[in-house]
Amino acid sequence: MPSASGGSAAGGALGEAEAPVATIRIVTRSSPMALAQVERVRAELAVLRPEIRTEVVPVTTSGDRWMGDLAALGGKGAFTKEVDAALLAGEADLAVHCVKDVPADRPLPAGTVFAAYLRRDDIRDALVHPGGLTLDELPAGTRIGTSSVRRAAQLAISHPHLECVPMRGNANRRLEKLDAGEADALLLAASGLERIGRADRISEVLSVETMCPPIGAGVLALQCREDDTATIEAVSGLGDADAWREMTAERMLLHVLQGHCNAPIAGYARAERDGRLSLRARVFTPDGKTVLDAHEWAGPLDPATLGTSVAVALLRQGARELIDGIPH
Repeated sequence: MPSASGGSAAGGALGEAEAPVATIRIVTRSSPMALAQVERVRAELAVLRPEIRTEVVPVTTSGDRWMGDLAALGGKGAFTKEVDAALLAGEADLAVHCVKDVPADRPLPAGTVFAAYLRRDDIRDALVHPGGLTLDELPAGTRIGTSSVRRAAQLAISHPHLECVPMRGNANRRLEKLDAGEADALLLAASGLERIGRADRISEVLSVETMCPPIGAGVLALQCREDDTATIEAVSGLGDADAWREMTAERMLLHVLQGHCNAPIAGYARAERDGRLSLRARVFTPDGKTVLDAHEWAGPLDPATLGTSVAVALLRQGARELIDGIPH
């Protein structure tokens, strides 16, 4: 499976002189969601390469510990820094990330590469309301628990009568806070609730027209040291070709935009069955009063070029000034 940069995964196939991989140590965040994601990887690898054992190396990241504004910790990288460190130190061989949590405004840490993107899950957001109401049924003043600037900006446009209240923590913790009355409803990723077995809490799955998803939604990435060709060869077969094309376009978009964690940016690429690829992206002001929108089909363009083209279309509309004008 090609890497995120579009080349070969990381240096070629398994050399004849190298011993086959016997055990792969998988480093991951220690949240229930992250551990559930690792179990998916372990299960799929067990089918593909049953001779390989796996071990889990859980770490608690600074992003998991911190309940304040992520910008104070340097943005989304707070969820990956300790995982990256364990991988680079040789304490683990493979890291599993939600692509949406991996910063795209800067390269992956030197010496690492994405070996595969897994088949994409549901990219949509879900409403969790104890009474089972839909978003349109919520009365004025309903407190929506979310710390996502992307969600807050879009709610300000479509449902300005609702109130967003800051809420951080893993999905299980947010559900506990909802049940404790700290909010009246939640917005969470539908795929995340599925992964932790809490899809029963979903009141409504929102369309991408109602709530445009974050870049990288629903995709797990497998990260390795770029010189560890044996592990790369072992796991690259888990990769999904459509997910690779979609993530390449989406992450290039975010890279060109240089979006930071306080900038409401949303978008998704879609690989069609006939091979066509499209990318839609939106940039908002936090209050939702300004919305920039671009949507293009790749045609003969490769995924990275499509991502660049859509980003340039947004930049022509003033995305640079909008993004730079948001404190972070």
